[in-house]
Amino acid sequence: MTGDARRHDDARRPGTPEADRAAGLVPQQAPTPLGRLVATVERLRREVLEAQVAADGRALVELAKGILIGQLNCTPAAAANQLDVLCRESGMSPLELAADIVNQASRDHVSEIAAEFVERTGAGAGTGPGAGGADRAGRHSTVAVRLRTAESGVLAVAADTQAVAESLLTNALGPLGAVAVAVWAAEPDGSLALAGHAGFPPREAARWRHVPPGVSTVARRALGERRLVTLADLDREGLPSIGRAEWPDGGRMAVPTGTGGRIQGVLEICWPRPLEPQAPQIERQVEALAELCARTMDASPPCDPAAADAVLPDVAELIDLAEGLQDPAVVLTPVLDSDGRLADFRIRHTGSRFVDPVGRPRGDVNGALLLEAYPLAAGESGLFDIIERVHATGEPFRAERMSLTALVDQIPVTSVANISVSRHGSAVLLIWRIQDETARLANLLQHAQRLGRIGGFEENLVTGETTWNAQLYALHGLPPTAPPVRLRELPGYAHPDDSAALGRFLRAVLRHRRPASVNLRLRRSDGITRHIRVVAEPVLDADQRLHAVRGAYQDISAQHWTEVALAATRDQLAHTEAESAERNRLALQLQHAIMPPTPQAIEAPGLRVAVRYRPAEIEALVGGDWYDTVVLPSGLIMLSVGDVAGHGIEAATGMVVLRNALRGLAVTGAGPGQLLSWLNTVTHHLAKHVTATAVCGLFDPRTRVMRWARAGHLPPVLVRGGEAEAFPLIEGLLLGALPDVAYVEREVQLEPDDTLLMYTDGLVERRDSSVQESLGHLVRVAASAAGDLDGQLDRLLAESRSDTDDDTCVIGIRVG
Repeated sequence: MTGDARRHDDARRPGTPEADRAAGLVPQQAPTPLGRLVATVERLRREVLEAQVAADGRALVELAKGILIGQLNCTPAAAANQLDVLCRESGMSPLELAADIVNQASRDHVSEIAAEFVERTGAGAGTGPGAGGADRAGRHSTVAVRLRTAESGVLAVAADTQAVAESLLTNALGPLGAVAVAVWAAEPDGSLALAGHAGFPPREAARWRHVPPGVSTVARRALGERRLVTLADLDREGLPSIGRAEWPDGGRMAVPTGTGGRIQGVLEICWPRPLEPQAPQIERQVEALAELCARTMDASPPCDPAAADAVLPDVAELIDLAEGLQDPAVVLTPVLDSDGRLADFRIRHTGSRFVDPVGRPRGDVNGALLLEAYPLAAGESGLFDIIERVHATGEPFRAERMSLTALVDQIPVTSVANISVSRHGSAVLLIWRIQDETARLANLLQHAQRLGRIGGFEENLVTGETTWNAQLYALHGLPPTAPPVRLRELPGYAHPDDSAALGRFLRAVLRHRRPASVNLRLRRSDGITRHIRVVAEPVLDADQRLHAVRGAYQDISAQHWTEVALAATRDQLAHTEAESAERNRLALQLQHAIMPPTPQAIEAPGLRVAVRYRPAEIEALVGGDWYDTVVLPSGLIMLSVGDVAGHGIEAATGMVVLRNALRGLAVTGAGPGQLLSWLNTVTHHLAKHVTATAVCGLFDPRTRVMRWARAGHLPPVLVRGGEAEAFPLIEGLLLGALPDVAYVEREVQLEPDDTLLMYTDGLVERRDSSVQESLGHLVRVAASAAGDLDGQLDRLLAESRSDTDDDTCVIGIRVG
């Protein structure tokens, strides 16, 4: 035992100076009321710990008495007396003797570890054989007492994981020098929950109550590696864990806890100082304690019942088992109602060899409730009752030739199968092997023929016997008692226009002995005509002579009428496409007549105006963009840009109406705000279902002042001295939205060599960017586009990032 461990153990042992100093019983100065209170609390705490240790020891002694009662067939009093006699004769304490008795009787993991400890530490012990033997016996007794006492304490409080952690630290881990222990529960979602702890401050334990999935901790490493992990120095490893603030450079051990091959959690042990390499027997003791801890975790109820009910059972192992079976297997988990009673079972998994009794694919069954997928399983003494009983009792069920009934289109379909039902944890494994496979497949074939409206036949040409199935009688509209129609008689039931095709079909099958098919119109006795496809193949005997003909009829009436409707739709679509193409051609011609794609530069007093117009790449998207430059009788120059919503002939004709209306209204001498107000009235009342945006400006070449207004359009951009900025955005509703709208005007003083840009949204609009972002890009490109006016406009079009494939119109105005 290390010096730190001995001091820790002495401080816990009552009556020692270390314990007295720790309890404040050896004051360094006159006692105060507060000091007396602290000493009293510490004394009471020590007495509680001593009572717990004594209780754990008594549990071990009582277990040894029970073994003596069984071996000696004596009374409890006689067993107690015998234990006292053995203690006196052997010189061992009651705890040491009890541990020895339990080890000899149980021959379990703990006794193996104690024996292994003696074997591995026996060499070189003591100064002679006798001394070495006594020393080995003492060490054996110490290990056995420690582990057996811990086992007794753990089993005594098996339902309380917190008490289990405290018992492990007190009885087994404290003597090894450990100062704290944490018991982690592995949750189904991959997280870790602190199920119990001892030695950690309450606030630290509250902080580590839950560790989300994916967080790398000491416990997570042990869980991932599925083995005991020892860290000599936690700070050096850099892993977070509970208690790191209290013992930053302490050592850690973490070992998975599990039984039956399934891991329930992790036992993590904390030392206050760096941990020296531990002997294998110490690691074996820790693993044994983890196994004890796993038993309690497996038996303990969850701390939060509501959360436990919400977590689905872990059936991964059972699913792997089902996939390895040669027979069809189904994994089921219980479904509880609001009162906690069993309501149904959920089909969690169907094996790769799963065969549904009614032929459904696995995907239609996986995830469904058992009574939804197989409602007839709820019948008296049916499959559901068997599964419920197996789940409740754990007793497996086996049966041969058990009937399984399912519904197909409200028709019961019964299969015979060998059944095996067994419980695994909280889940149930159902295995069935369908018998009478030939009959089942024939039954499925009948359903397939019914759903596909297919009727089969076979005609024996030697005996003249013809066999039909029930579906073929239904296709002909004949009762089942009517004589079947032979192939040679079929022309009498077909439409006269199909005689030639039917004759070629009969010659191919009966004369040339080749498989063939034919589509015909079957005229039934009830006056109904059905479109039928007949497929037939010859059957030859051993001498290659025609012996029989077999085949099938299929009702293709629905397919025929669908093809007819589809052909009519194709014709209508072709006609519509031709009309649409003609309308687009006329719209494009109209647009080009009003605004040619490459207009000449416009010279006006005090201005030079250049225009770039780029139509949409797709002709069907002919838009309603327009631009106009007019020298008015007053000497003012009107500059305008607009965009009619939509595409096609309506947008093109709307553009013509609004452009010409604005040009005519401008002759009145009204300002741009009034012009847009009048144009809004025209749009709302005279143009049907038209809305548009526009910018209108009046430039005075004498003063270089431009008055402008906007109707829902993007503002012009001014380029001056290598810098560019957009006009401040002023109010202005789009044209045609309301009957009466007033528009605001603004004035801008232009200077020589200024460039003014007016444009439509096809230059800037993007699907993945806001209008402000696109406008900012335009301003940056305009500021860097030096040179003559034509070069500036060409660069604007070349660097446009628009992706809407809309018409694009740009007017550049250079002030002279």
